[in-house]
Amino acid sequence: MKVLVTGSEGNIGRKLVPYLKSMKHEVFCVDIKQEYRDDYIISDITNPIELTDIIVRFQPDVVVHLAAMVSRITCEKSSAMTVNSNLCGLNNIINLCKINNSKLIYFSTSEIYGNIGGVLYEDREDIKPNNRYGLSKYLGEKLVEYEVEYHNLDAIIVRPFMFYDEDENFGENRSAMIRFVEGLIKNEKIEVHKGAERSWLHISDAVKLIEKTFYLDEFEIINLASNEVIRMEQFARMLCNILNKKYELLCDEINIPNQMTLEKIPSTSKMFDLLKYIPKVDIETGLNLVVEKVKIRLGV
Repeated sequence: MKVLVTGSEGNIGRKLVPYLKSMKHEVFCVDIKQEYRDDYIISDITNPIELTDIIVRFQPDVVVHLAAMVSRITCEKSSAMTVNSNLCGLNNIINLCKINNSKLIYFSTSEIYGNIGGVLYEDREDIKPNNRYGLSKYLGEKLVEYEVEYHNLDAIIVRPFMFYDEDENFGENRSAMIRFVEGLIKNEKIEVHKGAERSWLHISDAVKLIEKTFYLDEFEIINLASNEVIRMEQFARMLCNILNKKYELLCDEINIPNQMTLEKIPSTSKMFDLLKYIPKVDIETGLNLVVEKVKIRLGV
């Protein structure tokens, strides 16, 4: 297949693109970051002039739309950019897909569920985003659903749960996985949210699941997640054991901040049923992978 990936230079795109190429797809990359390659174009999804040209020339069968403003903190601080990228930019991508009859794989987020608790089934009717990032992605889902129902858009919506990667960028607003590992290796204190539960999916499993969505014939909304759920206190203790660090010295247990989600317990039955794939990397294996790679990155 011909696959166009927006946001190709981000944490997910950097691993998805080589995997798709290994599966013999022809891939073209789009991002706002300055890069120079034959299979890449610099473009802003909110100003799709360059994208229009490449869509017409490349004629992708599938568009994987990763480009977005992400992170709860970033989106609260940059509200206008969030709405512009996550809604106006999405609208541009939708229209380009319709022009070319391309299938859209829209990346939403598990943040759309909000702090509703319980098992997060895709068809829950009490979804209530509690931060601007989740809200913008939820409104994006509604825009995609509208276009599917009334304008024949071919689309799949995926809701990723806690993807992680040993090569993820460092930073205060990155995932707890990379922040915890970096902080503990540096003997810096980390904050552990008491009672929080998470499902972590390694990027090597995530990219396989994403590629399988290309072959679905009907519109679907699918959680992409591991069915292995772990409390963050246990997560941090496992990490301390791997690194031979004292939990009591370096881990401060705190209540979860406002606009965050205490429980992220995904339903994975639909994913298993439709995509026929069970994630291979368990949390202990994944933690060891991240620790070893981050030590190398930090020169430890």
